[in-house]
Amino acid sequence: MRRLGAVKLTVVNDRKILRMPHKILILGGTAEARQVAAALAGRGDCEVVLSLAGRTEHPAAQGVPVRIGGFGGAEGLAYYLKENAVELLVDATHPYAARISANAAEAARIAGVPILALRRPGWERMEGDRWTEADDVAGAVRALGTAPRRVFLTLGRQEVHAFEAAPQHRYLVRSVDPVDPPLTLPNLETVLSRGPFEITDELALLERHGIDAVVSKNSGGSATYGKIAAARALGIEVIMVRRPALPNVPSAETVHELVAKVVHLLGPVAERGV
Repeated sequence: MRRLGAVKLTVVNDRKILRMPHKILILGGTAEARQVAAALAGRGDCEVVLSLAGRTEHPAAQGVPVRIGGFGGAEGLAYYLKENAVELLVDATHPYAARISANAAEAARIAGVPILALRRPGWERMEGDRWTEADDVAGAVRALGTAPRRVFLTLGRQEVHAFEAAPQHRYLVRSVDPVDPPLTLPNLETVLSRGPFEITDELALLERHGIDAVVSKNSGGSATYGKIAAARALGIEVIMVRRPALPNVPSAETVHELVAKVVHLLGPVAERGV
């Protein structure tokens, strides 16, 4: 039996109507997840909860109720979906959050809940790009070579420790929060900043630090593309970590397309007279 949640009582032609909101869980951590949550919550017929992994100490304001922390794998997430009568699971996590996406797909299967994923397209190599692709972060470390270089690391805090294996380089590390535990590198400078980053600012940053290699994930989108365009303009090599394989689930490439699919899937809000 479906739980009513935050039932709304309205009057239509002198007839009282119970409007039962659709319950949606969004796995977030991206700007697109906030946009999807806002769009669905703004309809007035959806009860949205946005889930964050908790890796960012001071996340941006989300605008909807937020749940922080893991679920305990696929089975834990499936239990949450069933216990809270969630009607739809939306995976709007980062393109490199492969484990979370795999758990989401499995949890949806276990719980018998529909799932939609936001699959942001990756960046495409353009004329003038000097990309060296690596299968993973360890491969990116090896791709830097043995000769000392000035390297701009734009990876998650969990990945940058891999570069302690190559201490001969001089590193510039940018992250939203401080790297914890701190990096043990002899030549290191850190920048705490949250995107989006404009190309003019990225050009100035690369030139100021004399960067000759950028290490990046192929995140896609416009928020962090400035460093890629800046590297192209300056003829700087980009060591690009390839995307991991993600589950094959129904998906959309843009916020607008995903919201449209949600509306089509859920249909009009359930009503009953009283």
